[in-house]
Amino acid sequence: MQTDPTPSPADKLATAGQPAPAGASAGAASAGPRRADARFMLTHPLHLISLGFGAGLSRLAPGAAGTLFAWAAYEVLNRYVTVLDWGLLIIGGFLGGIGITGYTAKMLRSEDPPAIVWGEIVAFWLVLLMITPIDFMGKLWAFVVFRFFDMVKPPPIRYFERRFKGGFGIMLDDLIAAFFTLLVIALWRMSV
Repeated sequence: MQTDPTPSPADKLATAGQPAPAGASAGAASAGPRRADARFMLTHPLHLISLGFGAGLSRLAPGAAGTLFAWAAYEVLNRYVTVLDWGLLIIGGFLGGIGITGYTAKMLRSEDPPAIVWGEIVAFWLVLLMITPIDFMGKLWAFVVFRFFDMVKPPPIRYFERRFKGGFGIMLDDLIAAFFTLLVIALWRMSV
């Protein structure tokens, strides 16, 4: 009868979402990327934010789920939040997101895990803020265009994604996708 090896204390810490201490067992250091799931998300409040309050746990298109969460949150919060408040929330969300998403990526042992959708949330809030007031169809087209740029990552988005790593890279490529989305919307409005 074969039994599983007993995990070392470092392995237990890494499994619980905590970094393994220096000099920890080789098993903890060489392990591949972790899977983001509800249990992992609830081990630390920063994971909850990084994973879009669960939206990033979607097995089917987590980036789209995070963007939809951003849209729904915007619709709810926009009744209570001023344009200045949105600006501060977006700037704070971007700057804070650098550390927040970087920490979660480190705990997931991956440079840019698909489950981390905080960048999509903040970037799509920026898009919605800049195009409001607009009807549902306009927001839907903004969603489609943003998802295109976020998924396809045409130049220079892909360049920046490869050039910048960690939390800054995670947040930056989504912000650039938002700017491209706003550029397309502006060009479309000028042509009509």
